[in-house]
Amino acid sequence: MELSGDAYLWIKAGHIISVIAWMAGLLYLPRLFVYHCDVEPGTQASEIFKVMERRLLKAIMNPAMLSSLFFGGLLLVDSSTDWSAPWLHVKLLSVCGLVIIHMMMGGWRRAFEADANTKPQKFFRFANEVPTILMIVIVLVVVLKPW
Repeated sequence: MELSGDAYLWIKAGHIISVIAWMAGLLYLPRLFVYHCDVEPGTQASEIFKVMERRLLKAIMNPAMLSSLFFGGLLLVDSSTDWSAPWLHVKLLSVCGLVIIHMMMGGWRRAFEADANTKPQKFFRFANEVPTILMIVIVLVVVLKPW
C-alpha cells in the first residue's frame, strides 16, 4: 500500500502525538507507585492514588498505546518501508518492550487496587527507568538509522 504524501504526514503526526501521550503515562505511573508505597493501605491517600492510577492507565495510557500502535502500523504498511533495515527491527523490538512494561504496570496497578502490593519503592524507581531507556533507543535508531 502506498500512502499519499499528505496522508503519510497526517498519520505520522498522529503517531508522534500518541507516542508522546503514551510516554507521559509510562513515565508518570511508576512515580505514582513510588508515592503509593509510602501510604498505608485503606487510607484516604491510598484510595486517591488508586483513582489516579486507574484513570491514568485506562483513560490516557491504554488509548495512547493503542493509537500509537495503530498509527505506527499504518506507517509500516506503506510501500516505502524498508523491512530489511536493522534499525527498524531494533525499533520494533523496543516497542514490544514498551508494550510489555505497559502490561506489567497494569498488573502492578491491580495489586495496589487490591491492597496487595509487595514491591518496595526501589523496585518502582528502577521500573521507571525502563521506558526511558527504551524511548532513548527508539529515538536514536529512528533519527540516526545507524545500520
